[in-house]
Amino acid sequence: MPRSNRPRRGGRPLGRDAPAGPARPLGGGLRRVEEHPDGEWVVQRVTGGGPAALEGRSYRCPGCDQLVPGGVPHVVAWPADGLLGAEAALADRRHWHGACWDRRATRGPRR
Repeated sequence: MPRSNRPRRGGRPLGRDAPAGPARPLGGGLRRVEEHPDGEWVVQRVTGGGPAALEGRSYRCPGCDQLVPGGVPHVVAWPADGLLGAEAALADRRHWHGACWDRRATRGPRR
């Protein structure tokens, strides 16, 4: 049976029942934990829509030091084992271009 994208009786669209607070999904993507040489990272690929796109917000990619416009699909990542706790690690999240995140282990230092 095909999926319906029409709002339910409550008026909210399907898939938008995220809890409020710092643990809510960012841009509707799914979170996963990835193992890397520098530790475990919580990684979420976001579609680029949502409040950041509407506000015209942009982010600085730590991989290439270029801007990631709020309306562009990208990766949000933060350490899974934050020294000061999960909330502090979540507050320390960074927005990466997808290609920069995928190649960050093989890139040399920025000059």
